[in-house]
Amino acid sequence: MTEAQKPSSQLKILIADDQPDVLKALHLLLKPEGFQVETASSTAQIIEAVKSRDFNIVLMDLNYVRGETSGEQGLDVLSRIQQIDCLLPVVVMTAWSSVELAVEAMRRGARDFMPKPWNNERLLTVLRTQIELSQALRKSRQLEQEIVYLKNEDSQSLIAGSRTMQPVLEAIVKVGPSDANVLITGENGSGKGVVAQALHTASGRKNKTMVTVNTASIPETVFESELFGHVAGAFTDAKSDRLGRFKLADESTLFLDEIAAIPARLQSKLLRVLESGQFEPIGSSKTCCVDVRVISATNADLQAEVSQGSFRQDLLYRLNTIEIHVPPLRDRKDDIPILAAHFLRSYVTKYRKSITGFDMAAMQLLCSYNWPGNVRELDHTIERAVLMTQEKLIQPQELGLQSKVDETVRFGDMTLDEIECSAIRKTLTRFNGDISKTAGALGLSRGALYRRMEKYQIR
Repeated sequence: MTEAQKPSSQLKILIADDQPDVLKALHLLLKPEGFQVETASSTAQIIEAVKSRDFNIVLMDLNYVRGETSGEQGLDVLSRIQQIDCLLPVVVMTAWSSVELAVEAMRRGARDFMPKPWNNERLLTVLRTQIELSQALRKSRQLEQEIVYLKNEDSQSLIAGSRTMQPVLEAIVKVGPSDANVLITGENGSGKGVVAQALHTASGRKNKTMVTVNTASIPETVFESELFGHVAGAFTDAKSDRLGRFKLADESTLFLDEIAAIPARLQSKLLRVLESGQFEPIGSSKTCCVDVRVISATNADLQAEVSQGSFRQDLLYRLNTIEIHVPPLRDRKDDIPILAAHFLRSYVTKYRKSITGFDMAAMQLLCSYNWPGNVRELDHTIERAVLMTQEKLIQPQELGLQSKVDETVRFGDMTLDEIECSAIRKTLTRFNGDISKTAGALGLSRGALYRRMEKYQIR
């Protein structure tokens, strides 16, 4: 159960409507769901309530004079709420809905648009989703100055505010100052290298540069030389002495990324270095002694590798004195707004752009996407969006995520309505919201497309 779904007095909702029966029905629906409900029946009451009290969300009608159907009163209130608190989510609802009115409400700051009569299940889903998004956005603003930024020489940062990252931060604080070997696990792109750098920065070895080796990128024929070095004449083309990475990392930290890729024949030599700090370069009879802290990382299941006989169990014991698991980005979605803002600042400076932030719909798309490539994919997505954006705010279509979402949809699991809705959304994205081009591509008239957009509540 998410924070927004937990019954709590902190989830305060302001419901605004000029019809008492509507207020009563919504009160009866929302109170058992954990909402502390306050009601308003006029535009003046709405503004007074928002100015004087804190709410998690506002659910409001657009018309407050009997017989009025234009929604102008509600639209004006929307604009004023934005001026008071631009992060307060507002969901509008009206019995006189149209695509044009919905579009204007969204332009004025509404997060979603509900027709009357409403569907209880969908209404609850919309409210919870918008509260969660708003909480993430507020948290990103609040933590921008307080958030954990563990800087290193490569200008990388460990940015973590979500609950799922707290064990990682606690481990860094506790283990970082020691010389204990650490194994970092997690999916590709989740930030294992950044955690390794944070551990080094927290240690007494921070004044020396951490040496990094991606074991998966080193050909097996030169692997031993890369790690332990060689002397001149040790083999063909060995024309001069070469220091290995262990020697370069003496009195510092050696980060062995993709440790599962280390050749089986070299695992015993690596084990010896970890146990004694001693090794011989290729072609030398002289034993070298080093003081190296080893941090390793992998996205593989090393216990399974041990079971299969491809990885030594005693080596694993030496590597994982402490094991830190970095969760995937989909499990730390509270961090997405903060990470996105961090990458945005970086690339705006790098490419000398004047972008100031994200459109609300773009941020909602970032938070709802599954991120199979984790933080690395988010980084690349923001860089691309910065390059493509010509406006002050990054728009959803400039993120390039909608097509990726669509590609994961299996039509066999969808209803005909869901397939039609998906096709309309995808085509709108392809033509950047151009109704005429979208209707033509789908073989529909503009009127028919508008009716379907209204049916599926497509903005």
